[in-house]
Amino acid sequence: MDAAATPPVRVDALRKSYGGVVAVDGISFTVARGEMFGLIGPDGAGKTTTLRTVLGLLAPDAGTVETCGLTPLRDRRALSSQIGYLPQRFSLYGDLSVDENIAFFARIHGVPAWRPRRAELLDLLRMTPFRDRLADRLSGGMKQKLALACTLIHTPTLLVLDEPTTGVDPVSRRDFWRILSRLLRTGLTILLTTPYLDEAERCARVALMDRGRILVTDAPLRLRDGWRGAMLEVLASPKAKARDVLSATAGISDIQVFGERLHVALAGVAPTEAAGAAAALAERLIAEGISIESLRAILPSLEDVFIARVRESGR
Repeated sequence: MDAAATPPVRVDALRKSYGGVVAVDGISFTVARGEMFGLIGPDGAGKTTTLRTVLGLLAPDAGTVETCGLTPLRDRRALSSQIGYLPQRFSLYGDLSVDENIAFFARIHGVPAWRPRRAELLDLLRMTPFRDRLADRLSGGMKQKLALACTLIHTPTLLVLDEPTTGVDPVSRRDFWRILSRLLRTGLTILLTTPYLDEAERCARVALMDRGRILVTDAPLRLRDGWRGAMLEVLASPKAKARDVLSATAGISDIQVFGERLHVALAGVAPTEAAGAAAALAERLIAEGISIESLRAILPSLEDVFIARVRESGR
């Protein structure tokens, strides 16, 4: 097959266990060239184990894995020049400056004439003014950007990120995703994991994982558009009482709490009928002495879709 047409990642019936615990249970997916693909799920879903197998850090118990056209475990040395890996804990050298950290990783990868590439990355990450600052003196978000620069110094074709924004403040998270969007425009392929489903909406496609299995793989928008039924957003006071009343109401299949708002899934109600259902629910809440600030039909979030898929699977 033409190298340009070879998917950067191909996983088929992958299975991996630790003793008697099944971490990954026969999953399959393919990452297309130039796309951002997300493995989405809670802690313990098998996301990190999957990444480490794709990288050749773990041997699969069963199934096949192909990364950049290579067998990861067997061809790990050849693969290292084609991938960049940013794990949950990236080891920076606190007593080295930003410039010195990037230079160190450039030499590890044997990058010739790396200084122009370093300057390019510092400009992309908006870190040029901080190039002389020690890594230990950077904020959490800045450390993560420096780690990304070290990961990209050898110009990989595949970037693998394991929960890259966990523990990072909201402003830095938004900035980090802006950077990833710019990297995608250069043709880079990105495979990542994240527990934040709002972030996952930015991926071209996602695989929703739970307890080692993939529940569904598709574009976030198609997953949301494929929602069966209607969804209401309720902002009412007192919230706890509103939730209790709604839980006892026939026709409501699920209620999820999002801050001060409740997402209410209606079983057997078409989206076109949501307005009528909302009016009926409003009457019921008001009759129970509940004050309603907002009650409207909405599109389900990816988190709503994920929870529904978990329940459908009987897990």
